[in-house]
Amino acid sequence: MEITAIKENKKRFLDLLLLADEQESMIDKYLDRGEMFALYDGDLKSICVVTQEREDIFELKNLATDEKYQGQGYGSRLVKYLFEYYKDKGKTMLVGTGESPLTLPFYEHCGFKQSHRVKNFFVDNYDHPIYENGIQLIDMVYLKKDL
Repeated sequence: MEITAIKENKKRFLDLLLLADEQESMIDKYLDRGEMFALYDGDLKSICVVTQEREDIFELKNLATDEKYQGQGYGSRLVKYLFEYYKDKGKTMLVGTGESPLTLPFYEHCGFKQSHRVKNFFVDNYDHPIYENGIQLIDMVYLKKDL
């Protein structure tokens, strides 16, 4: 298994990024200013983008694992790598997600704790309703972890 930083041509991973954030215009808002990491185990398994929001706060904006490899621990391995990579660069890692029974338990399992929410985020910022596991996402739920 190898995790590498992706510095150039980040859009080549768009198909995978769209699994975690299904509107390209939203991805465009953070892709260039974020750091991208790819996890390979033979072939590409997972990808993520992290932005610096303040001097000591980083935000995991996108974490996606190829559908055929989901549930095999690649996403959580990438998150653990991020905690180690950013521990000397900041104090807090945030992640925002929808109120979904798939993603909230995953991030909590990785060590994040619920912090706050942004009401109507998905309704106000996406050009179509967003559904995950049959549930419409309305509010953005933020979780945080001290690094």
